[in-house]
Amino acid sequence: MKAILKSGWGLIFFTIFTLACSSDDTGVTPETGSTSSSITAALLTTTSGNTACSTSTGVARAVCLAEAFKATLSSSQVATMQLTYSQTNAKKWSNLPAGLSSRIGIKLGSLNDSQLAAFRDLMVALLDVSTSNEGYDEMLGNLVADDYLNTIGGGSDYGAGEYYLAFLGTPSATGLWEILFTGHHYTQPYTFNSGKLTGVTPAFRGVEPASAVTANGNTYQPFEQERAVFATMLGGLSTAEQATAKLSSTFSDILLGPGKDGSFPSTKSGLQVGSLTAAKQELVLNAIRLYVNDLDQASAASILATYTNELADTYISYSGTTTVASQNDYVRIDGPSVWIEFSYQGGVIVRNTPHPHSVWRDRSRDYGGN
Repeated sequence: MKAILKSGWGLIFFTIFTLACSSDDTGVTPETGSTSSSITAALLTTTSGNTACSTSTGVARAVCLAEAFKATLSSSQVATMQLTYSQTNAKKWSNLPAGLSSRIGIKLGSLNDSQLAAFRDLMVALLDVSTSNEGYDEMLGNLVADDYLNTIGGGSDYGAGEYYLAFLGTPSATGLWEILFTGHHYTQPYTFNSGKLTGVTPAFRGVEPASAVTANGNTYQPFEQERAVFATMLGGLSTAEQATAKLSSTFSDILLGPGKDGSFPSTKSGLQVGSLTAAKQELVLNAIRLYVNDLDQASAASILATYTNELADTYISYSGTTTVASQNDYVRIDGPSVWIEFSYQGGVIVRNTPHPHSVWRDRSRDYGGN
């Protein structure tokens, strides 16, 4: 979230320095591609500059903006970016840095300014850009944080240039296709089929460091809202309810990360939301909203309606402390459809400081239900 000035570890301001990007197999040289810090500067605007697609809505708008992005690419770049839709390709996402993962598509570091502008227009349409929520801003804050990791020892595996965009299948108002944007600590898919958005999960979120980072004149702390809303949710429970919700195991990471597709527990653990007062149920729904409302408003409303209808049969649980501020603190929301995990684990580049991992899955709609 932009311009958050406080965190559990205090305010930290960092300056993001300009970094050189290496060329890749798209044929774009470092001179025409973008450095990490210039990427976040180019993506700072949250208003789409594409007027040709402005009258379109829903899937038609996504198709229009996807094709507009493709039109800025060379033929070799299109071949790198647009791939066959398959379950194998759809599952090629990871929360690991670039050197430890195998990603598909075209990386942001290979794009020039006009190509980044077209990418920005697409993501502005797909993610929430209102002042009340944080979808696009959260994405940008994640890229800023990864730029910082690049400068303090993470090296070339980190940075905004190491995030990838792929179109799986041909953008179409009738067919099956997917937009997959993935990189270290951030994955967001959009699966379309028969003229409808059929899935937006698995969606991974994380950030290191967890405290505030500044770049391009803005301050970001992209996952503080989620941490705080979980702490409020757990803190609102009575002592007896907290005891019911608490898990006996310790969790150092999320359960259903990359490669764990379909591995939902067969039985639910913790505290049933339907047993809570209306006010406490609303606290659970507030946590779910922070994930769903990352999307454009129309898509979010449809998904949230389903999760709200299923809220009474949803369970919440946690491990560690209810403040959700320490290593191994863990929270889970498990419903008939929705699955959300939040886990605080030890720092990788920023040592001795925990950072969050989180995943939003859907029991029936992961990968668009395919």
